[in-house]
Amino acid sequence: MRHLVVGHGLIGSLLTQELVARGDSVVVATRDGRAVPGATSATADASDAAALGAAAVGADTIFLVTNPPYDRWREQWPPIFEAAITAAAASGAALVVMGNLYSYGVPSGPMTETSPETTTETKGLVRRDGWARVREATERGEIRGVEVRASDYFGPGAGRNAHLGSDFLGPVLASKTARIIGDADAVHSWSFLPDIVATLIAAAHHTGQWGRVWHVPSGEPRTRTAIVAEVNAGWGSSGSIRPYPTAMLKALGLVNGEIREIVASSYQFRTPFVIDSTETERLLGVSATPWSEALRTTVESLRTAG
Repeated sequence: MRHLVVGHGLIGSLLTQELVARGDSVVVATRDGRAVPGATSATADASDAAALGAAAVGADTIFLVTNPPYDRWREQWPPIFEAAITAAAASGAALVVMGNLYSYGVPSGPMTETSPETTTETKGLVRRDGWARVREATERGEIRGVEVRASDYFGPGAGRNAHLGSDFLGPVLASKTARIIGDADAVHSWSFLPDIVATLIAAAHHTGQWGRVWHVPSGEPRTRTAIVAEVNAGWGSSGSIRPYPTAMLKALGLVNGEIREIVASSYQFRTPFVIDSTETERLLGVSATPWSEALRTTVESLRTAG
């Protein structure tokens, strides 16, 4: 099979590696046309429909896995969605969009693949509207599109921007204090990076209904207090966590757009935020990596890198 991967961040790079390992032909589109081992490089802005269309010629799938800066979502995501839809329509490639849970808003229980999208927050509205464009184009018969939604990711390579990344695990392993957003005791689902990649690929190979949402299997939700206890017990550390004061974050948000957007969606870490992937597991045949294995892999990769 031949695929176009739009974006080469952490998820895009891991997806490319897995597709290449499977023996598939992969074109990776980035603004700088960077060389990617095992893949063909293409220079294309994700919002440039013509460039994406040219890169997608002959492709079976377009994986849209790019992600603009938080504070640029409102202006940058709409043309990216439109360009991806146009490229998919012109090339005949299926469109698999990497998504998140923002459009559901503040949940009243576990979020399923068919939960109502009740968000009132800007980033959630942007993602909701972008997915609506993909779904509607699919319903009109112009493309075949789906969106794969994950909760906050963790795993090898998860860096400073990940809530369960190096700025969380690093200090804990060093028996220091990691600073966090929100309530340390709020139950939260965590999506393991290899499981995200597996779900993206399974969604691309699905022969049933398109124009729908898939959820990445993410196992049992955990509080960050519990995760710290597991890390300390498993690796002999004595780390701790402490939330950033909300007032301080709001003050920083006045001058830093990304922090402002983090605060706006921090409800995800103040209330139970749980993903339910029952339907996806049944229809796609994917499952979550056991938590103990995923945590061990993540921690050991960080220790090796450090």
